[in-house]
Amino acid sequence: MKRHELIVIGAGPAGLSAAIEAKKNGMDVIVFDENARPGGQLFKQIHKFFGSKEHHAKERGFKIGEALLKEATDLGVRVELNATVMGIYENKEVTVKMDGTVHHYKGDYIIIATGAAENMIPFKGWDTPGVIGAGAAQAMMNLQGVQPGSKVLMVGSGNVGLVVSFQLLQAGCEVVAVIDAAPRVGGYGVHASKVARTGVPFYLSHTVIEAKGGDRVKSAVIAEVDNRFQPIPGTEKELEVDTICIAVGLTPMSQLASNATCKMDLIPSKGGNVALCDEHGETTVKGIYCAGDVAGIEEASSAMIQGKNVASHICMKAGYIDADQFNTKYHGFQAALGELRQGMFAPKNKGRNDWVTTDEGYPISKNLLAKGFVTDEEIKAFPAANYEKEGIHPVIECTQNIPCNPCQEACKFGCIMVGSNITKIPAIDVSKKCVGCGLCVATCSGQAIFLVHKDFEPGYSSVAFPYEFLPMLKVGDKGKALSRGGSVVCDAEIIDVKVLPAMDKTAVVTMKVPTEFVDSARFFKLA
Repeated sequence: MKRHELIVIGAGPAGLSAAIEAKKNGMDVIVFDENARPGGQLFKQIHKFFGSKEHHAKERGFKIGEALLKEATDLGVRVELNATVMGIYENKEVTVKMDGTVHHYKGDYIIIATGAAENMIPFKGWDTPGVIGAGAAQAMMNLQGVQPGSKVLMVGSGNVGLVVSFQLLQAGCEVVAVIDAAPRVGGYGVHASKVARTGVPFYLSHTVIEAKGGDRVKSAVIAEVDNRFQPIPGTEKELEVDTICIAVGLTPMSQLASNATCKMDLIPSKGGNVALCDEHGETTVKGIYCAGDVAGIEEASSAMIQGKNVASHICMKAGYIDADQFNTKYHGFQAALGELRQGMFAPKNKGRNDWVTTDEGYPISKNLLAKGFVTDEEIKAFPAANYEKEGIHPVIECTQNIPCNPCQEACKFGCIMVGSNITKIPAIDVSKKCVGCGLCVATCSGQAIFLVHKDFEPGYSSVAFPYEFLPMLKVGDKGKALSRGGSVVCDAEIIDVKVLPAMDKTAVVTMKVPTEFVDSARFFKLA
């Protein structure tokens, strides 16, 4: 039997962050992961993270994963891959299957960071080839470079469903529709908006009831549901698709915690059956901790902080740092988590559907919740999205209290203000001059910022918008400007394409449109 001071199970964002923190403080650490490569879900995530600089905001998930792996490697963290932890037993003994052989390890401390598994929903034909989970779709696209399908139905409008829908579009797939049994979009409005303005329709209070095709998916039958989520006869619609992508939430993979006799409880707000943990992540079995999604479903940013928090507590108990050092770290980690756990989408607000206004008193867009985009009339309630100013200036269409402030960091001239509370809706300091650099447009993780010049030339205005598709648009391209909801509003011409290293692959594309459409034109489609 081999012995280590700390055994970490899972090499995802929480596990790697915990191992790095412990190794920095001098602990002997080993990490086991059943996969062929470490990093967990981070390497599937090509979108930019939310939060603040301390939370890796505006960084893409796979780049965060690369940075974590490099730091772990440089520190000498031992990571065993293709290593399946089979069980945790008395005295913190662990059995691990590697290369067809079962190995025995003993740890002074154990961190369970096994993450979460995708939920599925049963329906007629749900085992037909072409019905896949959103995580599988991400792996195919972002790890293997393979299109999951040509015409895709997305089931689920939470952040995962919305993010993967956009990535499907980036991969050249057609997203035929996004549906959800809930009566409102579940994820961030900015995620929904960037999908909706490409023309993807949203069907809320709908579910999939059948996958047709026999040997492979050829169509999907969807139907409206009542307030008990039961299909309403006579409301069926058949959509021609070859792929049905399921994104209906995650469940903590807490089996090892249960196996270790940790006290468990079914907590819906945390995603399912989880180990009961104290404020430091320690379970009811002393020396065994949980961190990341296995302790409750949150974003990867939170998982990384939790991993560090748990590891620092272990380091204190093991004598590698003193109580004062730990308390300093602990309060810093809690402050960072507190920022991410504010606003409408905080874990404590999971399941709430009674929002009427934002924290600032702006009315919540009903159309955004029902169809994925804010109407021209609704957007007028938001000062940063609707004001008159000579010359070029930013228009910010962020309409919910979500934890994010890269726009404030991006503007070196102080045009954009968020303040110390990162869930505050961005405001514009109209006394400051915008130079039209476009960094705020490219930096915004929600792609919710545009640059508008109403008096670009007689009769015409310019609208700059974020663009992350291939082939890249070119100056002189002619086509149609699309509205927030993806409908054609007018003819448009591309007059500028800006791609800078600081923009991290997000182009800032500027189109010229007739002035009467400047407040509604938000995307472009080639003729």
